Amino acid sequence: MIHHTTIVSFENPIPDSDLKQYLTEFEDLVMGSGLVESVAAQPHIRVPGDDHAPVAVASAVVQLRLADLDALNATFTMPGAVDLIKRWQSRHPYKVIWVNHDPLV
Repeated sequence: MIHHTTIVSFENPIPDSDLKQYLTEFEDLVMGSGLVESVAAQPHIRVPGDDHAPVAVASAVVQLRLADLDALNATFTMPGAVDLIKRWQSRHPYKVIWVNHDPLV
């Protein structure tokens, strides 16, 4: 099993309803692919220290649980992914950073 944890950071604050819609659409896409065993997504909980973040402040975190590296690699080419990214990037530009790792205990 492998986890793919993604930090999403929108360039500008977006309405909570838009963030919820983005996360829902992303979850529906990956779960519909048959490649992902589970997905968990949550908005970032803002704290005063965020004003001093050295790189960026997250908007949300998304974690995919996959069977293996082959399944993870296949998620990068799953149908609909490019369309979802382009659509959301045109509405609310964002950047993503991720880490692939064994389950955290």
